Parts: sequence; structure tokens; C-alpha cells
Amino acid sequence: MIEASKRQTLSNLVRLRYADTPGFLDTTQLISGYQLQHSGFLGVASDTFPIRPNGGIAAQLQESPTFTFQPVTGDAFAHNFLRPLPPTSLLPLAMGGLPIDVLLRLSVQSINLLSNNRPFSRNVGDLDAEVDAQSVDFFSLLHDLRLLQAAGLLNIQFQQAPGTQDKETENCHVFISISSTTDPTLSALAEKTRKQLNFSSRYERMEVVYGVGTPEPGQIRMLTRSMLSILGQIAYQIQVPDDEVSSGNTRKSSDMESSYEAKPLISVHSGRKPPDNAFVAVLYDHYYYWIDRGDFESKLAFSITQMLLELSKTTLNPGTVVTIPVSK
Repeated sequence: MIEASKRQTLSNLVRLRYADTPGFLDTTQLISGYQLQHSGFLGVASDTFPIRPNGGIAAQLQESPTFTFQPVTGDAFAHNFLRPLPPTSLLPLAMGGLPIDVLLRLSVQSINLLSNNRPFSRNVGDLDAEVDAQSVDFFSLLHDLRLLQAAGLLNIQFQQAPGTQDKETENCHVFISISSTTDPTLSALAEKTRKQLNFSSRYERMEVVYGVGTPEPGQIRMLTRSMLSILGQIAYQIQVPDDEVSSGNTRKSSDMESSYEAKPLISVHSGRKPPDNAFVAVLYDHYYYWIDRGDFESKLAFSITQMLLELSKTTLNPGTVVTIPVSK
């Protein structure tokens, strides 16, 4: 199931790269069926001397799992893929040790007035296609947050309102604080980051709220992305073969990326032959697309994307289901 989920995610990324319609299936049920067959025989050979009995016993165990899938459509699709992920769901992932720079670069459109512009929405010649200083500052902020996280100075607190269920986030609050240190280098970095986030000396911690623009005192505004936007961000950074561009099947990456864009978070390779050492691979339009098993950074970002997909899923009532029995 995990491997199938990885292939589905990569397949949807490639499909989006080609302006094709993505498809999402949730595995709602897995039933493992087993069948034990056994047989035996005993005989006596009469044409041999001395007469010897002969026989045998045979047994076979057959596994027949049944998968039940639910296509994600309607309200479930809107909830899962079009609704922005709330900061109260995102930031606790960094509490568990996920790199905060990769997490925020994937899932956040802006922090206060610092913008993480989506390069795939721009074309060469657009009026705003030049380097945006706010975007440069955004990536600088992510780098500094990662350093503070690695040093143990970045603190994220999750506060759940009384009477709130475990999966409810609307009435919950998440806060960021930066600890002090005697290390002069880290102390200067912490002070720089506090200024970038508009930390106020009146507050020991700042609440992260959903929104854009200048924050209220004691708050950090974070405009998060929907899951479909996250997938699109990754998809349009995929490098495709030249003949796929010349044929008009898709567009060249440089036509959609602005010059400041750094190395893609997930490097996806392509080729005519199946890869030898792939972390995950799919076949689309006569080409194989894969993530190399030795590319740790790409695997990490892809795994975080998988976690965000799981985080976005809803528990709305299921609609149509597809049941597929598999014989082995």
C-alpha cells in the first residue's frame, strides 16, 4: 500500500506537469483472504519386487487480498485538495523533527509580508517576472529558521482549546518562540530572525495565524497553500525531455520559472528505459519518471509531501467505491 501511494503521488505530479488531470484514490479497506489446499495419495506398485507402497502429501497456501478504493470527488476533493492547510496542522510537524525550511517552502505562500512566489504561475515577459526582494528574504528566513531548529532554539507550542476533539484544529492555537543563547553567532542569528518575524519584546511567544499582510501585535501571519497548490509547485519544477517540449506536450521549465528559483526540492529524472535504483518510478507517455534512491534531499521532500497528503485527508462519508480482488 505504501509503494502504491508513492507511485500515485509521483504519477499525479507528472500528470500535472503535462497539464493532465490528476486522479486520487483512497484505500478504504484491505482484506487478506487465505485458502489452504491439501491432497494426499497412497498406492501399491504391483510390478516391482519386493512390493513397496508409495504415496505422497501436498499442501498449498494461496493468498487472495481484496483492495477497496474510494475515488476522491465532490466535497471530499474540495476539503482534501482545495482547502489551505491550517498552520495549526502544519507547524506541529516541525515539532516532530521535520526540517522546517522544507516544510514551509512546500506548504506556505507567504509569512507576514515575505512572499514565497510560485514560479510556475509566471511566464517570461510578465511584468512581475523579475526577482522579488521579498521572495529572497523569504528563503533567507527559512534558512535561518532551520539553523535555529537544528540548534534547539526554535520552539513551537501547540495549545488545544478545552473540549476540542483530537482532530479539530479550528479552535486550537500554535505559537513560535526563540530561545536565548550565550553563543554570539547563534544569538545574532536569533535576533535577526526575531526582527524578520516582527517579534515584539512584550511577548515571549508569537501566535501563528492564517492570513496575509501586516500582522497584529503578538501574531505572525502565515498564508498556507492547498494540497493541489503544493503538488503544482513541485510538478512544474520537473525537468522533461526536450522532444516532449518540442512536440507541444508540455512547456519548458525555464519558461515558467523565474531566475531566482533555487534547485527544485524534488529532483525527478526521466528516460526511455526503466531506472535501476529508483526510490519510486512511474511510466507516462512512453517515458519513465523517477526519484533516485541515492538522492536523500529529494526523498525527504517527497516523504514530507506524502505526510501532507495524509494530513489533508478528510473523514467525510464515502461515495463510490472500487473493489479489486488480487490473486497471487
